[in-house]
Amino acid sequence: MTQRVAFVTGAMGGLGTAICQGFAKDGYKVVAAYHPEFDNKDEWLKEMAAEGFKDFVCVAGDVSSIEDCQKMVAEAEANAGPVDILVNNAGITRDKMFAKMEKDQWDAVISTNLTSLFNMTKQVSAKMAERGWGRIINISSVNGVKGQAGQSNYSAAKAGVIGFTKALAQELATKGVTVNAIAPGYVATKMVMAIREDILKSIVDTIPMKRLAKPEEMGGLCSYLASDLAGYMTGATLNINGGLYLQ
Repeated sequence: MTQRVAFVTGAMGGLGTAICQGFAKDGYKVVAAYHPEFDNKDEWLKEMAAEGFKDFVCVAGDVSSIEDCQKMVAEAEANAGPVDILVNNAGITRDKMFAKMEKDQWDAVISTNLTSLFNMTKQVSAKMAERGWGRIINISSVNGVKGQAGQSNYSAAKAGVIGFTKALAQELATKGVTVNAIAPGYVATKMVMAIREDILKSIVDTIPMKRLAKPEEMGGLCSYLASDLAGYMTGATLNINGGLYLQ
């Protein structure tokens, strides 16, 4: 079988890194997409190489720009081959209570966290359908499911991710392409672990399992959704939050 190609946006963050590593372990060719302003690419690649991951293809672009997405996918196809698996993982926060939220804070989050799904998926979904196989995995959030004060922009975007997933899943169901969403709770990434200890403890205390998710647990779920074994699952939202919110 030809080696499948997995394209991950926001690849060099904590969750993105775990997803990339999981795919690499599964034998996929991994394209790691990152924002051009991310200035630690070389350091990230060195860290990956030290852990035995040496074959990542890196592409730079802003997922809120459809032109950048076109260029990134073209570069990925030229260097790795057609994209079989797309993980829309890139995201930002601009938290503020709605009464004080500025329009640019709303626009930035909606553009990066939601419009990016159109920009990226548009480049690969039709080609996947033509080939008769594909996996699109969209990263939502527990706060897109339950809402969160101070995150009206983020919660709206992440809820939109779920709606997008359900609609596109129906359009591609007969084409061999699945579309699913993952709604993580709090994950023990470097960024989260840098939160002040007392605040982090207060977060963990709200989680029934009394711990944060391990990044590799998220990566493992992506690996399953990308596999042939998940071929009958589409349009689903998988909540992985330690019991923080149950539907």
